[in-house]
Amino acid sequence: MNITHSLTRTSLALATALGFALAGGPVMAASASTQAASSHAMNWFGGPVYTGDPALQATAALVAAGGGASHFTFDKALVSMLGEKTVNAEVAKLTKQYGEKEVKTFIDGMTYAVNDGLKRATEAGVKLPAAPADLKGPALAKGLVQAGTVDGTFWSGYLFDKALSHDLHNKVMMDIDTKFGHDTDKVTHKILNQAMYDVAQALGDKQVKLASLH
Repeated sequence: MNITHSLTRTSLALATALGFALAGGPVMAASASTQAASSHAMNWFGGPVYTGDPALQATAALVAAGGGASHFTFDKALVSMLGEKTVNAEVAKLTKQYGEKEVKTFIDGMTYAVNDGLKRATEAGVKLPAAPADLKGPALAKGLVQAGTVDGTFWSGYLFDKALSHDLHNKVMMDIDTKFGHDTDKVTHKILNQAMYDVAQALGDKQVKLASLH
């Protein structure tokens, strides 16, 4: 079954996503400086701010899984990591949980976020390296969960901070608020919290907790 056709029949299409970063894996070794989470500063939609260096190789790996910077779509990345059957099941689950309107808001928000995030990164002089050849499939999916997990809970904002930087994450959020409104930004973060928690459970990371915003 073609994943795009399947989602179209339910008036959905999984979207382009902001490049994510992998922590604690082969690309980025854990350390006090790179894994630092501020105990005082909080992201707009919950969870601590990540203040370490970005893991650009892992960001590049996700972009590559989704078709590359010029043709990236989140449905391609998800199928590459998890398989078509799992992706279809998760879309159906989220639609039942939140309704088509909110899921579409999430999808559109993620579509804009990756494009705007890459644009903002280019403006800041950030260039993605080549994607590591061995960082793909379930290992990459598990890495995304680990990257966004702090104090046992997955937070989308923490993951976005690791994608490029906290400052660029904030710029993308402000752009989303200006173009689509604050609710779109919130829903995007909220449903990503739930979706990545679901991925964690599917991959056997049962210790990962669901964020309060979900």
